[in-house]
Amino acid sequence: MTQTDYTTIRDMCEIYDVTPRTLRFYESKELLFPVREGQKRLFTRRDRARLKLILRGKRFGFSLEEIRQLLDLYDRGDRQLTQLSKTYEIAQQRLADMERQREELDEAIDDLKEQLDWGAKMIDSLKEKEAAA
Repeated sequence: MTQTDYTTIRDMCEIYDVTPRTLRFYESKELLFPVREGQKRLFTRRDRARLKLILRGKRFGFSLEEIRQLLDLYDRGDRQLTQLSKTYEIAQQRLADMERQREELDEAIDDLKEQLDWGAKMIDSLKEKEAAA
């Protein structure tokens, strides 16, 4: 690999909008494997691809352990069939969870709106009584 195939930690932070601490954390969790040159961390194209997948997985609510397991399936030698199949399965479960959470949130929002309407009516009623007194 040539020097231009590497990305510095500063560039990684700018490109992916993460902090150096985040990158070091993912490295400590063995999700990223930068090349070390003294104190410098240099990230390979593979690390960049892995970080994209990590960030996407986190956005969708995958746990770091799920993400690690999925990333580890990449090198299986079956042209990513196992990795893609397992990712698809977990994504389906996550989508069902998110839809269930959205339904619960919609119900809570409706309940809160009803309570606010009731509260507004009570306040108006009490103001009218106060004004009449």
